[in-house]
Amino acid sequence: MTDLDHLRACYGDLRADSAPGVDGVGKEEYGDNLESNLEELSGRLRRLGYRPQPDKRAYIRKPGTNKQRPLGMLCFEDKLVALGLAGVLEQIYEADFLESSYGYRPGRTQHQALDQLGRTIQQRKVNYVVEADIKGFFDHLNQKWLIEFLKHRIGDERVLRLVVRMLKSGVMEEGLVKASDEGVPQGGNLSPLLSNVYLHYTLDLWFEKRFKRRCRGEAYYFRFADDFLACFQHREEAERFLKEMKARLAEFHLEIEPSKTKLLEFGGFAEERTGRRSQKPETFDFLGFTHYCGQTRQGRFKVKRRTASKKYSRETERGEGMASTRAQPDKERRALAPSQTETCWAFELLRHH
Repeated sequence: MTDLDHLRACYGDLRADSAPGVDGVGKEEYGDNLESNLEELSGRLRRLGYRPQPDKRAYIRKPGTNKQRPLGMLCFEDKLVALGLAGVLEQIYEADFLESSYGYRPGRTQHQALDQLGRTIQQRKVNYVVEADIKGFFDHLNQKWLIEFLKHRIGDERVLRLVVRMLKSGVMEEGLVKASDEGVPQGGNLSPLLSNVYLHYTLDLWFEKRFKRRCRGEAYYFRFADDFLACFQHREEAERFLKEMKARLAEFHLEIEPSKTKLLEFGGFAEERTGRRSQKPETFDFLGFTHYCGQTRQGRFKVKRRTASKKYSRETERGEGMASTRAQPDKERRALAPSQTETCWAFELLRHH
């Protein structure tokens, strides 16, 4: 984490066109005295003298609504430290994260999640789907629980203290700085990984090690960041999941967004069953696509998808005449070789919580 070569590599990976934070310093300005800046930063990290600056916050409108969502802008040096810390933590947690988790992980993409979801519904005994969304997850994630989760795998107090300082750095909004015991700094490289750690314990392990084992029928679960859904063979188990999942999240200070959470009949036999009731099979949205029941040319059941209406609205709002800007791609980090996962601590956590 404090190694100069590591910090130098992180500097090279960061984009030069990202918005500056409260100090107004960008990549070019920081690079004017790069070596001295990195040496000084490395020294502060070693002696625990590094203090992150507040997250500069702005708001942008959510596509298709009148609501706004927060957009965080970290100082360049904070982005540098966050990227370096994320790289260290990633090597630990990639060995632990489950196959059901797809978001913000090396070598795992949105399209892989969509393809696996489609294959599961088509090839397995899936008759019901529960789609869910966590209300304001990145703003309401409980920091105390997050640190407790990290302590199960991180023994270095310096790393834990650095994470705490980044969580407690506060938010600057309209010139005023305010701190919070909730949420993670949005806009940084570290936030997605910390969010995955939080949901790994609160949802992923709970479903795989506890809930699924009590199902008499088939059950499957997919998560991308804070969007997730579960597929079931039997309706009663889908209903039980919906109820117990809400209670599980409440234990960790989270709640479901009711307007984006529902149980629906979906799968190879859904069209036949709903047709008997003079109805059509329902649809669900996941990762920007609306999924619906369809057929191949041979008359076989197939999960089909189209661009969700909100995503379509976002694309059309940009306007055909606007110049397209593409972010400079970050350098791909080397794929991590997963090691043997140690699960005894996970079972212990599940037993007590």
